[in-house]
Amino acid sequence: MRRALFPGSFDPITLGHYDIIQRGVKLFDEVIVAIGINSEKKYMFSLEERQRFLEDAFKDEPKVKVVTYQGLTIDFCKEVNAEFILRGLRNPADFEFEKAIAHTNRKLSKIETVFLLTAAKTSFISSSIVRDVIRNNGDYTVLVPDSVRVK
Repeated sequence: MRRALFPGSFDPITLGHYDIIQRGVKLFDEVIVAIGINSEKKYMFSLEERQRFLEDAFKDEPKVKVVTYQGLTIDFCKEVNAEFILRGLRNPADFEFEKAIAHTNRKLSKIETVFLLTAAKTSFISSSIVRDVIRNNGDYTVLVPDSVRVK
């Protein structure tokens, strides 16, 4: 089974994340969407909310599994038998950042990173932009899947 791990904080999931996961499902037998837990980071949405947003977004896709994890991504990959890490690239800055992590992960393990370019229509979207729109009472719904709803 070809299993890929798509790690992130997903605070919140965006249409860009959603697109990468949907395209990843076509390449892998299973895509594990792994919400990383970082106690030093301040999130807008609770872990439970982020997990619910993801689970609701992919409730009709049996090849997507949503989990949470702590620690090194490569250690979690080994724990869940994922041979690949799936990442999306929006721009050259993303590439440089992700390239360094991918090289480090390959040096420390045999896990390969697979990069997908984001779709042109979602390449400008980031979770930090979505959070800023939400904080300023803008229409965030055009940037996220329908499962993301702010109270």
